[in-house]
Amino acid sequence: MEFSGQYGQILLVVLPLVFLGAVVDSIAGGGGLISLPAYMMVLPPHIAAATNKFAAGFGTLTSLVRFLRSGKVHLKVSLIAAAGALIGSPIGAQIQLFIPAVWLNRMLLVVLPCIAVFMMVRRDLGADDEREDFSFTGRAAVQTFLIGLLIGGYDGLIGPGTGTFLILAFCSVLHFPMLLASGSAKVVNFASNISALVVYILHGQVLFSVGIPAMLCAVLGYQVGAHMALKGGAKVVRVLIFVVLGILLVKTGYTVFVPAA
Repeated sequence: MEFSGQYGQILLVVLPLVFLGAVVDSIAGGGGLISLPAYMMVLPPHIAAATNKFAAGFGTLTSLVRFLRSGKVHLKVSLIAAAGALIGSPIGAQIQLFIPAVWLNRMLLVVLPCIAVFMMVRRDLGADDEREDFSFTGRAAVQTFLIGLLIGGYDGLIGPGTGTFLILAFCSVLHFPMLLASGSAKVVNFASNISALVVYILHGQVLFSVGIPAMLCAVLGYQVGAHMALKGGAKVVRVLIFVVLGILLVKTGYTVFVPAA
């Protein structure tokens, strides 16, 4: 791709927003709501999505390692959910081919306020005193797989906010503390990012000249976000989840009610 002397301007737009998106994503998920539009301002859509996955994939890995070292990842739950997501995501992508995007966005406009109300009612959701000694039963394994399958399906169908929904599902269904849910969601996000990234690389869609510096900013952002989450506890995660839901609601409303030019 020819930059026509605009490479510096592209990095100036992309890198700060990638860093900010990584901070948010590491804590509460939904960082793609910030980083992907940054890429799309300066790159064609498919290249933007692919380059975003490249930077986010490696950034998520560094955040995941930090959560693992702090003992804030339930590995068995994470891997089962990741397996479900790897099945659900391509199914969702196939369904997307047959459903008009405006219908999906209208559904999201209904769902997002319901989630926000649920979080306001359940103020104890993901509280630090919820059980850390999670007992992994057969029923929990099925619930975990279904969480991955359904939210993975959402990721393939719509996409934005997947990490946030994983955190909420782990808290509400499995009664995980917020930090354990946030750390465990990183495994599922990483699996999803890498599987998509392989496809993008095979099709030559990743713009490495932008992706590599963006990856470095993402790694730094994920580290800062993980530090903030681990130091600030459930309160920081909870506040940022509301922020992500708000951004997603505004973005979806704009897509539905403002006609494309």
